[in-house]
Amino acid sequence: MQHIVIVGNGIAGVTTARHIRKRSDDRITIVSGETDHFYSRTALMYIYMGHMKYEHTKPYEDWFWSKNRIELKRGWVKSVDFDGKALVFENGERLSYDKLVLATGSKSNKFGWPGQDLQGVQGLYNMQDLELMEQNTKDIKSAVIVGGGLIGIEMAEMLHSRNIPVTYLVREKHFWNGVLPTQEAQLIDRHIRENHIDLRLETELKEIVDDGNGRVKAIITNTGEQLDCQFVGLTVGVSPNIDFLKDSALETDRGILVNEYLETNIPDVYSAGDCAQRRNPVHLRRPIEAVWYTGRMMGESLALTLTGKKTAYQPGHWFNSAKFFDIEYQTYGFVFRQLNEQESEFYWEHASGKKAMHFVFVTESRRFVGVNTFGIRLRHHSFDKWLQQGKTIEYILEHLKDANYDPEFYKAHEQEIVDQFNHENGTSVKPRSKSWKRILAYAS
Repeated sequence: MQHIVIVGNGIAGVTTARHIRKRSDDRITIVSGETDHFYSRTALMYIYMGHMKYEHTKPYEDWFWSKNRIELKRGWVKSVDFDGKALVFENGERLSYDKLVLATGSKSNKFGWPGQDLQGVQGLYNMQDLELMEQNTKDIKSAVIVGGGLIGIEMAEMLHSRNIPVTYLVREKHFWNGVLPTQEAQLIDRHIRENHIDLRLETELKEIVDDGNGRVKAIITNTGEQLDCQFVGLTVGVSPNIDFLKDSALETDRGILVNEYLETNIPDVYSAGDCAQRRNPVHLRRPIEAVWYTGRMMGESLALTLTGKKTAYQPGHWFNSAKFFDIEYQTYGFVFRQLNEQESEFYWEHASGKKAMHFVFVTESRRFVGVNTFGIRLRHHSFDKWLQQGKTIEYILEHLKDANYDPEFYKAHEQEIVDQFNHENGTSVKPRSKSWKRILAYAS
């Protein structure tokens, strides 16, 4: 019986452990310095907003781990003795392994701003960050958030829920403009401002000002403007949490370098999740993907390899989801910020400015490439299947009702979407009636 040690109790590490246990009687130990038990990181904001408690964010009861013979070790790893096959903890303890999985996740970025280490300045990634944010935002009068990404918009919503005035600095022309095409980015710009966030576009942080006692009192922008505040949220992305591995024999770049089997350059050492970097990324996919579902899929694949069935990690078609205040967002396939030369697009936006769909397809073949949707829920199975089958944009629009996942009494917009497409393209696409047989087949 081998001893498999997993460093990190996020989705990648925990999924690996669960699926190893389904297939073997190996000894499994999960190591984490953050929390005793696995929890949903995406739910951190709801704890702060009072919608949930910490215990509500744990998918498994505390007894789950002992019942499934998964040992939990609380502690921070200082280094790894790869020759001796052992972890070395900050308190000097050692833990031996036969096989090691590094699933250490991410850490918030800092870019050397003056004052970035003052009290009241922080990122938001883990439970310790949430606890710190509770302390740092108590009785404050105003806050500044730096960085136009998903963590930034979540932090803005968190502070807004406590009636804390927020100024939001985004260096791009629009929110999340490095990912979203201009049409969608402008839609979210408006929505942020409608939620009373002072959104400052094309504005950068220059300096964080000390109040003389080691706490933030203001920030200065690249235009020289000073904004008084008692809290600064640094949400300029995350990077792999691998500092403790940098001077070791393990090959790293931005992340831990792995092949398609999630193997590192060191025998019996693997990596999964946010900290893993593919040496040869799958077509159009990024080498590092800090996304919940990719961590889960990596864990499932890696568990097979670790239990004797060597399996390559195949991420499939790209998809993701998020929420901007009360507007839900999903993406399937590839809708890049700018079109490729061989591609065409179709963008529909509802008159309310709260719903939109953006389709991309190959101009010549009409093959559907991807979709962004805002305020309209779509079925993952439908779009995954259509992408796999190489369906045309016309087919997608004809069958769009089958992909709608909104509750029964929500207003449908498929006819309006198709009518606009026909008007712009001189086509005669007709949306088909929703087939409950097809939907039940998808669900099964």
